[in-house]
Amino acid sequence: METKIEKQENNIVKVDIEIPAKDAVNYYNNAAKKLAQYVNIPGFRKGKAPRNIVEQNIGEERIKHEALEDALPRIFSQVIRENNFDVVAQPYVESYDFKIGEALKISAKIELRPEVTLGKYKGLTVDVEEYKIPEDAMQKSLDALLQQHATTVVVTDRKTLNTDTIVFDFEGFSNGEKIEHGDAKNFTLDLANSSFIPGFAEQLADRPLGEEFEINVEFPKEYHEKKLAGQPATFKCKINEIKTKVLPELNDEFAQKIGPFKTVDDVKADIQKYLDNQKADIDRVNSEKAIFDKVTSEAKVDIQQSMIDRETDELIEEYKQKLASQGFTWEQAVEAQGYDNIVNQLKEDAQVRVKNSLVIDKIAKEEKIEVTQADFSAKLTELSRVYQMDPNTLIKQLSQTPGVFNALSQQALNEKVTLFLAENNTVKMK
Repeated sequence: METKIEKQENNIVKVDIEIPAKDAVNYYNNAAKKLAQYVNIPGFRKGKAPRNIVEQNIGEERIKHEALEDALPRIFSQVIRENNFDVVAQPYVESYDFKIGEALKISAKIELRPEVTLGKYKGLTVDVEEYKIPEDAMQKSLDALLQQHATTVVVTDRKTLNTDTIVFDFEGFSNGEKIEHGDAKNFTLDLANSSFIPGFAEQLADRPLGEEFEINVEFPKEYHEKKLAGQPATFKCKINEIKTKVLPELNDEFAQKIGPFKTVDDVKADIQKYLDNQKADIDRVNSEKAIFDKVTSEAKVDIQQSMIDRETDELIEEYKQKLASQGFTWEQAVEAQGYDNIVNQLKEDAQVRVKNSLVIDKIAKEEKIEVTQADFSAKLTELSRVYQMDPNTLIKQLSQTPGVFNALSQQALNEKVTLFLAENNTVKMK
């Protein structure tokens, strides 16, 4: 095999490849035999028809295409290995000349990883704003603890409060028409934490049991159902039941019920320990980010647009999956935010992500940081704990998603490089 390499702009190399006629015809013959196994040819068992008969039934071009599909991965692998190319995408064929009995000529392009020029990445001093535990954090934690252990009781001797949970009937109308799916019987609603239309829950406060009444609201202009967006609506309501929370008293008896504590002071000490650990984690994450931002800002790399475009496509797919998990569609997001606004933001994120990845890989190469089998196993163990799944079962499920193991390896490498930078630079908390 002979190759001619020509460097082009945007980290592209053009490769002209010439395969000897003998090898080319072997590729062709093997492809013909392979295809013959899947074609019914009268008078011949599958796979036993001679080449000329297979050509008559399938056609030379189909055989050539199959031959190239089989041969190109090996051909490109050899070219990449012999030239020590660091590729970032699959090579693509621009043209080929495949005549039986002659040398096979292929013209292809290969996209290479951009060269990264690192600035100073060791011995830096970075200022980081220290995280302060809010003054009311202890009280909020205690209040949340009491809320978790609150009991619910039914109230019959008063009107509703905006802190109650109610069971009620409602039926909605807009512009004289009944709202589709806008009614329910014995619906439970927490008035203090309602996701209903703005103003809906507020008007259910100070209402007596059993009395029918109407409330008036207006649907948000960005409401997902266009027919109702920005429109006024009236809801007929009736309160069937009022429930309220009764908080326990914060005393030593309560402390002994909720955990291995003897006194309220023990509970407070445990909360303070949690808050201190949280502060340490936030300071650590902020420090790591500040160091990495400093390192990447001083690194120089000319990223080709194709890399950013591919990363943007991946981010769009991730965004679509996130929307779906929240009960929304891509079309709804585009309608609400605008296609250009979403995509332009994702393009900016993609550019940052690509540069970060390139800088991490460059530092790893310079410092000979590698992901070991132990690192990869630790990452799988961590995931198995998160998903509460047996590691072997997790591996089987992950193996069904292309590229997931490469992504996990990249995560492990990112963490090792981040740790290296944290250990080799200084942070001043301000």
